Amino acid sequence: MGVAGVLDLGAVRIHWLRGGRFRLDGGAMFGPVPKPLWRRRYPCDQHNSIPMQAYPLLVLTPKARLLIEAGIGHGLSDKQRRNFRVEALPALEEDLARLGLKPADIDFVVYTHMDWDHTSGGVRRDGGDLRPAFPRARYVVQRAEWVAATNPDRRTRHGYWPENWQPLWAAGQVELVDGDVELVPGVHLHLTGGHTHGHQAVRIEAGDRTVLHLGDLLPTHAHLNPLWVMAYDNFPLTSVAQKERWLGKAQSQGWWLTFYHDPFVLAAVWDQAGQLTAHVPGELGFPPPLD
Repeated sequence: MGVAGVLDLGAVRIHWLRGGRFRLDGGAMFGPVPKPLWRRRYPCDQHNSIPMQAYPLLVLTPKARLLIEAGIGHGLSDKQRRNFRVEALPALEEDLARLGLKPADIDFVVYTHMDWDHTSGGVRRDGGDLRPAFPRARYVVQRAEWVAATNPDRRTRHGYWPENWQPLWAAGQVELVDGDVELVPGVHLHLTGGHTHGHQAVRIEAGDRTVLHLGDLLPTHAHLNPLWVMAYDNFPLTSVAQKERWLGKAQSQGWWLTFYHDPFVLAAVWDQAGQLTAHVPGELGFPPPLD
């Protein structure tokens, strides 16, 4: 088995790389949504846990090689692997090699936010030290998110792990941005907040096609309803407002929506009626609705 999937947009190609598979509590992932509703759209086991994936997106443009998110990495302790029910370890370097690339070929690593499951794969252990896993890359994060991650509060410290950001800062590879910016031609970053204080979305222009990566504002295909937010969201009303804004644009203009956590679908297009018109299947295949 190799690279998880690909979306070919001509001048831009997006590959999903294997960043680790784990499970989380379905109630936490769907927050205020009653289980009889979300269970019809997303399967769970007898323990209420649901399958989750960490799929870093490798974005190849004419000007740059970008990685959106970095997977769960190889540094979890045995206890952490048990708690998060890790079922498959990352294979980023193997997947890059299949594409003829090395970690040193990555120009930018973009974090939608700095929770552990998005950033742990951004560092690697070199002897007794932790170093950036992508030695040439600029690690791009919103300044508001960096401040939140490096000064966590009682609620957020369990997701922001210093070992995932300290080596990047020490190596001088952190690039902080403020608000909406064009990182490289055709790749735009948009401050959204919601899930975390400085969460950002990534919008990619590829000719007449647009791809929107909403990170943890849209963790799975089952979260398409703007009101379906996670218990993990620190600012849920902001999440709802941002989802209404961006999903309205995406559905009215036929944009691709991409996913980091969904093992069933990697990317999809929905019309204004909420009908699926195109999709890239994930490892588990698109699940049918349950009665």
